[in-house]
Amino acid sequence: MDHSFATYLRAVGRGPKLSRSLSRIEACDAMGAILDGTVNPVQLGALLLLLRHRGETAEEVSGMVDAVHQRLPAAIKDLGVTLDWPSYADRHRQQPWFVLSALLLARNGARILMHGLSGAQDGFAPTRPALAQLDIPEVAHADELEEAFRVSNLVYLPVERYSAALAGLFDLRPLLGVRTVANSLARAVNPSAAPVQLQGVFHPNYRDTHREIAKLREQPRTAIFKGGGGEIQRNPYKNCEVAWLVEGEPIDETWSPMLPDGHFDWRSEDLSPERIRALWCGDLEHPQAEAAIMGTVAIAARALDWTQDQESSEALAAQLWRNRSASSSCVESATATIAPARAV
Repeated sequence: MDHSFATYLRAVGRGPKLSRSLSRIEACDAMGAILDGTVNPVQLGALLLLLRHRGETAEEVSGMVDAVHQRLPAAIKDLGVTLDWPSYADRHRQQPWFVLSALLLARNGARILMHGLSGAQDGFAPTRPALAQLDIPEVAHADELEEAFRVSNLVYLPVERYSAALAGLFDLRPLLGVRTVANSLARAVNPSAAPVQLQGVFHPNYRDTHREIAKLREQPRTAIFKGGGGEIQRNPYKNCEVAWLVEGEPIDETWSPMLPDGHFDWRSEDLSPERIRALWCGDLEHPQAEAAIMGTVAIAARALDWTQDQESSEALAAQLWRNRSASSSCVESATATIAPARAV
């Protein structure tokens, strides 16, 4: 029996004095074996828990992303995607208002590939039902992406449609009892190699790690911040610390609260996905959610280089939100596209 995978386990598991992190090449090879299904389940669990206990490094995650990219379907490339939007916080108990942020950006010229998990446990708020409320296309196979982008600037790709093996790592969470490197890995994949990437993290200390991953992978523009439930959703009541990477240069910015001193219990909300559509169509009043949506759009607009600073970004976001109902049908507006945005 081949026990070559044990080499990686020895490297990371020999104790505080002898253990070390994997090189990028080693991490790529290890993840490649995992994705190819050639790793013993005991070894897989051991590696995932060892990395969880110690914490994965940027170089390790970068190597694992390399392995995923080596196995991506050809149809996922050369789609002209401008903005990568990972959505992998499957356990958050917050309404995914960020879906409307992505929709607003898409209607104004950004071509967005949102990718994430297929579902969530009862009591949690998955992304997919919210997208369905707005008729955002979800592809059943990577080969359908090109056609989907012909009718919508926002398309959703479940993780199992571009890497069933990576999706399988998420399924191990109940068995292992903790999150694994799959969470960091999937956020960093950017399967369509979009030049601009947003990332939401739950733990602020992951901002720098993900920025270093982006730098190692030569990602042109990245904005990373602590988002609601770990998603790309700005909390309008708090300072938002954004870790940028712009053409290899790290920049740290603090975006001020958008609403006056106060608090809103996002976890107490009604999670019915119909509320997503109702807010977009003007049938629901929810100033906190609107501020979260516009705040998220503002950061994305700056990442897309539509604006020059925070003030103009937030002004543009407010303008786009006010003008969102330009089409005759709020459902049709989900897939309509208007002229590219301009700085205000």
